[in-house]
Amino acid sequence: MKTYNYTDLSEAEINKLCQRPKLDFETVAEQVKPIIDKVKRDGDQAVNFFTKKFDNIEIDELIANPFDLDYTLTAAEMNAIDVSIRNVQRFHKEQMAADLRVETMPGVICSRITRPIERVGLYIPGGTAPLPSTTIMLGVPASIAGCSKIIIATPPDVNGKIPDSIVYIAQKIGAAAILKAGGAQAIAAMAFGTESVPKVDKIFGPGNQYVTAAKMILQNSDAIVAIDLPAGPSEVLVIADKNADPEFVAADLLSQAEHGEDSQVVLVAIDGFDSELLEKHLNSQLKRLTRSGIAEAALAHSFILSVNNMNEAIEFSNHYAPEHLIINSNEAESLIDQIQNAGSVFLGANTPESLGDYASGTNHTLPTYGYARMYSGVSLNSFQKNITIQQATPEGLQSLGPTVEKLADMEGLDAHKNAVSIRLKKLDP
Repeated sequence: MKTYNYTDLSEAEINKLCQRPKLDFETVAEQVKPIIDKVKRDGDQAVNFFTKKFDNIEIDELIANPFDLDYTLTAAEMNAIDVSIRNVQRFHKEQMAADLRVETMPGVICSRITRPIERVGLYIPGGTAPLPSTTIMLGVPASIAGCSKIIIATPPDVNGKIPDSIVYIAQKIGAAAILKAGGAQAIAAMAFGTESVPKVDKIFGPGNQYVTAAKMILQNSDAIVAIDLPAGPSEVLVIADKNADPEFVAADLLSQAEHGEDSQVVLVAIDGFDSELLEKHLNSQLKRLTRSGIAEAALAHSFILSVNNMNEAIEFSNHYAPEHLIINSNEAESLIDQIQNAGSVFLGANTPESLGDYASGTNHTLPTYGYARMYSGVSLNSFQKNITIQQATPEGLQSLGPTVEKLADMEGLDAHKNAVSIRLKKLDP
């Protein structure tokens, strides 16, 4: 990993360090648009066509009822899933907002109520391994929010079978259907709806550049569908001071690097941290990883930033706005008020990012690519919408009406003014 010294860098150089690898969205979009158009036009046939083309898998039935599917899991596997589900449920249930009722002036009552987004699509990537963790992170809050139709889309294996862990979780959360497809074609099928795939109102979940492009294109199309958040390659920034164990720090960096060759791994090393020992632990741990090649490629374009103190470390972290922020310091908890931009934060030596990825209770679907400056991670609120309500008594209309008449006058909107004026005249004794 290349090392930089914070005090030696200009503002322009710091800004450059905070830039992620450029995504060639236009080129990817050109490849994705024909897939979207064909699915919109040909429905199920198009989804099956692209699944055969890209994954070399032929599907007999595109949609399955999860309760019609069998699964085979060990007791230990089911227990691990159940513990994760319980913790995610506990944390997300506490996010349920109470309805709001405010009398803004005598006789004028304003309220806000919360309702679930009715139909949601959860995209669970396939590839080298199934992702039960993502199924939990998206499915549990959807269930708590009360979404009436939960559709899971995930690529099947070569035999057209859905992973056992995903079937088990789909049953736990009450999913209505599983779409046996991945890629841009699955996103398009849920966005538009097909003969067998129900249309959804919002699509959630991570994916490769083609999935991400499909989501971003479709949210601005006539599909009338929302998405959770924009996403790029996964990333972590670790702040380590002189008390941080280099073996722990190496493990945290590698746990992120193994996600993919394009993962972003950053270490902000405060003066006194043993970087030489870190390198030794990185090398020894890397050799034992089954995905060592992927992790090594990610580390090759990652970097270490040396800083003098914690204030500089937090300053850079806020500028970088990481998806995951690990603060490996005895003073981590005292720094919370200084953190401005991060998707999810992990405090202290005993809190690896893996806890949040799997089972602590927080959600692991988070903004990447610097979007933590303006986006939150997925939460219960992501599966809900707020509706405002107002009601005026005769006294309230008399009090507020003249204000509205004057403002409508200022904007030249006579009909707006008249809607108030005719009522006031009938109320005038």
